[in-house]
Amino acid sequence: MNGKNLRLPARRLATVATATALAAGPAVLAAGPAHATGDEGRASAVVLRTGLDVSLLNKTVNVPLTVSLNEVQAPQSAEKSTLTAQLNGVDGGKPFSVLSAEVASSKATVAGGKAEGYTNLAHAKVHVPGLPLLSLIEVGQVTSKATCEAGKTPTASSNLLGDVTVLGKKVTLTAGGTTKVEVPGVGDVRLDYSKTETASRTAAATALELKVSVNPLKLNVADVQGTLTLAEATCETPDAPAQEADPSTGPSAAPGTGSAGDVKPQGESAEDGLAETGGSSMTPYIAGGAVALLLAGGGAVALARRGRS
Repeated sequence: MNGKNLRLPARRLATVATATALAAGPAVLAAGPAHATGDEGRASAVVLRTGLDVSLLNKTVNVPLTVSLNEVQAPQSAEKSTLTAQLNGVDGGKPFSVLSAEVASSKATVAGGKAEGYTNLAHAKVHVPGLPLLSLIEVGQVTSKATCEAGKTPTASSNLLGDVTVLGKKVTLTAGGTTKVEVPGVGDVRLDYSKTETASRTAAATALELKVSVNPLKLNVADVQGTLTLAEATCETPDAPAQEADPSTGPSAAPGTGSAGDVKPQGESAEDGLAETGGSSMTPYIAGGAVALLLAGGGAVALARRGRS
């Protein structure tokens, strides 16, 4: 009686183990879809950036003039459109207007395998300390754009519409060239227009970059030295979106190789592998089931012997 009770669980154990091994076989051998992770790309844009050293009262007071207007970065931030930038504590403790404009917007986006920075500045005037009535530069409209898209060559461009006036003088600019403006008793400004750089994954465009040296009448009331940037945009190409394999279709032959009824599995060919030994695509599952049956049978025999003893 006891022997029968022991043999029945042993048989059930063997059956369950075999079914489990056969069911688990395809799951172990099948490969799931691959998910590629990497750099999602970057973009930035800024309307105005200054890096100026301002010395007041015969250089007894030094005030760094560092201003960034409408600086955005993606994917963290998106768009800004502030029209003015002010600096406190320079002009006798009063707010000093560095830039005024009718349009001053910047936008940075990263989406769908594409990163793009864009800046638009229109009817703008830039002032520096020491020249309260004379604009350092006035522009009609400038734009900069940098685009980086997966699978494509990055592009960068800057456009200038309308007149450009520097220290009260109208100037003619050449894309990619340098123009120097000197005003006796005031100072000099060197302008680089439409500076663009592109590489395999990055791009950058700057509408105007000014190197400034202003000291009105050499009075040292306000000596301004440094650089100023208008309308800058940059980008970095995102990784190409990953394509997931469809598990329902499985591996397929390359287009134009063989007919629909003559599809061979990828990897080791049938002639070089299983065909020589008489195997087939079910061989791994049959082998797995045989191993499970062998283990389960051994377990059943062991249980039966313990029952008899």
